[in-house]
Amino acid sequence: MPKHNRNYKDSMFVDLFYEDETAQENLLSLYNALHDSSLQEKGMIQKMRVEDILYKNFRNDISFQAEGKIIVFGEHQSSINPNMPLRCLLYMGRAYEQLTDDTAKYGTKLVKIPTPECYVFYNGVKEYPLEQELRLSDAFLSQEKQKSMELKVQVININSEKGHKILGKCQVLKEYSLFVEAVRKHMGEKDAFQSAIEECIGKGILSSYLKRKGSEVTNMLTAEYNYEKDIEIKRYEALMQGREEGRKSGRLEMLFELVYGGVLTVREAALQAKLAEEEFRMEMESYSQKDDGCKRN
Repeated sequence: MPKHNRNYKDSMFVDLFYEDETAQENLLSLYNALHDSSLQEKGMIQKMRVEDILYKNFRNDISFQAEGKIIVFGEHQSSINPNMPLRCLLYMGRAYEQLTDDTAKYGTKLVKIPTPECYVFYNGVKEYPLEQELRLSDAFLSQEKQKSMELKVQVININSEKGHKILGKCQVLKEYSLFVEAVRKHMGEKDAFQSAIEECIGKGILSSYLKRKGSEVTNMLTAEYNYEKDIEIKRYEALMQGREEGRKSGRLEMLFELVYGGVLTVREAALQAKLAEEEFRMEMESYSQKDDGCKRN
C-alpha cells in the first residue's frame, strides 16, 4: 500500500488510532470492542492507506486489515455525510485494486478478497441516534427489490452522555470522547484547546498521550477546527449558489415570456438580465426548445 503522505493533516482521532506510538494497541482495543473478540497480537492489525479518497488536505479516516477483513473507520464532528457508503465503495475499489494481483483477476481461479466493514464514529452536537445504518442502495435511482450490490456503513454515536456500550469496552475511545466534550466546553475561551488539554491531564483523561504531544494536539485540533469551518463554508456557498441560480433562472423565464408577449424587446430584456444580447438570445432559444419538449410530452 502507498505510504502515508505526511503533507496531509491528521485529526487527533487518526493520530490516536493510526500514527501515535500507542496506535497499534489502541486500534487492537477498538477492533476487539467492535467484534467482541480478544486478539492480543498487535501484528494481527495491518494498517493501510488509500490516498486521495476523502478530503484532499485533511485526514479523518483509518483503514486496516485484520482476520480477513478490510476495516474502514471514519470520524465526523459536526454532521454525518449520507454519501459515506459511496465514498467507502470508491475506497474499497482502490484498495482491492492494490491488494489483488493483476494477472490473477483474469484467471479461472476465484480470487479471495478481504471482507469490507465500514464504520463512522459520530461525536457532533446535533441530536443523532445511538446507532444508524447507512446503505449504498438508498442512493440508487431505481429502488427495485432485487439489488446486485449493497454496502453498509454502521454509524455509532460516541458522545459520552449517550453511553454506547462500545465506550465501556474500549477505554481509549471513551477517553477520546470525554476529551472532545472538554474541548467543546472550553470553545469560545482564549486558549480553549490548551485549557481542555490541561483539564483532561488533571482528570487522567488521555493524560499520558496529552503530556507527550500537547503542542501537536493543539495543532491537530486547530486543523480539525479549520477543516470543519471550511466544510461549513463550502456547504453554505453551495446553498447560496443554488438559490442564486434558481432566482436567476426564474427571472430569465419571466423575461423570456415578456419578450414572447411583445412587452419587451430582446435588447431591453437582455439589459434587465445583465447579459449580452447574443447570450440572452441563446438562453431564450434553449428555454424555447425545453418548453416545446415539455409541451410535446
